[in-house]
Amino acid sequence: MAHVHILPADRIGKDFIPAEFLPKGKDEYYLRNTQFDKSGIAWRHLRSSEVEHLVKNGNVAESWDDILVTDVFDPDLILNSKFFGLIRISALKHAVLEHHDLKVSTGITNSKIIACDIGDDVAIHNVRYLSHYIIGDRCILTNIDEMHTTDYAKFGNGVIKQGESEKVRVWLDLMNETGSRAVMSFDGMLPADAYLWSKYRDDDKLQKALKKFTQERFDDRRGFYGTVDSEAVIKNSRILKDVKVGPCCYIKGANKLKNLTIHSSDEERTQIGEGVELVNGIIGYGCHIFYGVKAVRFILGNNSSLKYGARLIHSFLGASSTISCCEVLNNLIFPAHEQHHNNSFLIASVLKGQSNLAAGATIGSNHNSRANDNELEAGRGFWPGLCSSVKHSCRFASFVLLSKADYPAEMNIPLPFSLLNNNVSRDELEIMPSFWWLYNMYALARNSWKFQARDDRKTKLQNIEFEALAPDTVEEIFHARHLIENWTAKALLKSEGKSIDELLETDLIRIGRNALEGLKDAVSGLEVLGERIEKTRRKVRLLKVWEGYHAYGEMLHYYAVKNLMDYLESNSGTSLESMCQVLSGKRQAEWVNLGGQLMPVEELDKLRKDIGSGKLNSWDAIHNRYQALWKTYPLQKQRHAFATLCAILGDQKLEKDQWHNALDRAVKIQELIRDRVYSSRNKDYENPYRLATYRNEQEMTAAIGTIEDNSFIKQISDETKVFREKANTIKNKD
Repeated sequence: MAHVHILPADRIGKDFIPAEFLPKGKDEYYLRNTQFDKSGIAWRHLRSSEVEHLVKNGNVAESWDDILVTDVFDPDLILNSKFFGLIRISALKHAVLEHHDLKVSTGITNSKIIACDIGDDVAIHNVRYLSHYIIGDRCILTNIDEMHTTDYAKFGNGVIKQGESEKVRVWLDLMNETGSRAVMSFDGMLPADAYLWSKYRDDDKLQKALKKFTQERFDDRRGFYGTVDSEAVIKNSRILKDVKVGPCCYIKGANKLKNLTIHSSDEERTQIGEGVELVNGIIGYGCHIFYGVKAVRFILGNNSSLKYGARLIHSFLGASSTISCCEVLNNLIFPAHEQHHNNSFLIASVLKGQSNLAAGATIGSNHNSRANDNELEAGRGFWPGLCSSVKHSCRFASFVLLSKADYPAEMNIPLPFSLLNNNVSRDELEIMPSFWWLYNMYALARNSWKFQARDDRKTKLQNIEFEALAPDTVEEIFHARHLIENWTAKALLKSEGKSIDELLETDLIRIGRNALEGLKDAVSGLEVLGERIEKTRRKVRLLKVWEGYHAYGEMLHYYAVKNLMDYLESNSGTSLESMCQVLSGKRQAEWVNLGGQLMPVEELDKLRKDIGSGKLNSWDAIHNRYQALWKTYPLQKQRHAFATLCAILGDQKLEKDQWHNALDRAVKIQELIRDRVYSSRNKDYENPYRLATYRNEQEMTAAIGTIEDNSFIKQISDETKVFREKANTIKNKD
């Protein structure tokens, strides 16, 4: 079979759709005509004088009769170009288009155009091969080697066209290397969709429905053209094949762009820069991709960035995220992820948002069997520190910080806001519960503010919970406190020489709680060991158990009262009694983080059931359900907060005195937050070694300022004043 075919000389720009896929009575342009909407335009053939002028300017056409123009047409603007197939050129008048510092004249010069529609006042210069594209108004295309569309173009969507085999379908192998959690990518896919599809593999009805929805979402007919929407700029690039380019998109110096949908708008302009190679992907609004990035089989959420040689393969990167320099393979990453360093590595993981990988972090790089890498699952706020190495399979609760270490075995860390340390000298794994709250308050408080401030999405397709204390993390805290109570009881009984064989778990929890709620000295000397934490025989030691346990209690109390204060503020005139009536009920103990959006597990199960039964029959219907669930979430969260407060007070009712005391304690906790934010940040200013690089304190102050200049410190101080005033107002109303 010939690798290079010889065709008749007059077939360039003809037979775009193979005859067997062309409907009866239709020509090869019938779909193109639906895409190029220039209704009301009076197309006309070239006048003989215009043809003569074009020929004089060094232009060639397979057939001048196949070129249609409007009455606003200046043939002087077309030079040294070749035309094949049906060409429609909208208004073309002498003008200059300016983009940044680039100024180019309108017109078509030194280019080869095949079966294209061209909008008003475009500049197409030195495009060596432009085939089967629709170019919008005021676009600039200059210095491009090859830009064409195939009849089977899918623009990054995981669908197949008429006559194609299943083998050509593009899948994303998320969460692990094996393909056992693969999903079909599609334009408009959210992290929630990807998680729903990849996680619940045992739900056969769900799986069949989601595949069906994806295939049906797109027209499987052959013959759609690639598009470059209005005011897009593409310059100094090599190859674009089967690419849809959104309005106001800026592409410069790209090596290869293939099978892509690139979203962009005037408000959220996407930019793609030098040396980039992107294949089989969906790129969201307001994204920035620069400097040697390689991405294959990927989805990039809105307002996200890939920079400085990053490699993103078989991965979904959620909105408002940044990856630079590193290698990221087979991952599902929820919004607000940061990874900036050349030597970090992330593979086969699901990270549930607000995460940060430090330099040298290698997640999943160490095989522990002859099989493929398995999986890692981390809750919100996952932060492996410098040069930390983690094996599969591991699971981490929310806001777990890993200190620099080579962690030797699989782990299941159920304690949120904790610090992990691999103590090599003692051959122990150490866990400090509530570390963020106790010693890293500046980072914890700033995270919630930072993620919301950086969420510059104008197009918010999915709603995201950014607060560190939310129903998911609060339930993790409840679970962690029970574990600590259990383990403390065992340590206490062991120290007293007593057996635990006859005791129930409830007995152990009661004993541990009594000890932890007493004086610190009662438990400070105990060796409290975690169980089923690490796949080794070595000890897993808990540090500062009493402090961590009480910090968890402060977090629960603060979360509960803060959200109840929000309820009263948003429902003016509501009394304590009416609030109790509206919010009372059993605490919802299971929550799911679905792509950054939280919902009760019952709601997710209902969602899955409705998809499997056909009640929800499209991705749009599923997305509408997400929106509906988000509208109910604030009240669900406040009910959860009310139940949380009742649980820690040990009462199902909330009396006036209890409520006022709870408000007073919340104010004290808010002041504690303010003070710890200050003290945790002030360590940097008081560190004497910082002064070593400066001539004197005056130079250091001039360079980095003082802590009093820190805007976030001021913000927390102001928030504390407002919090205190709100609490007093609520108390006075009651």
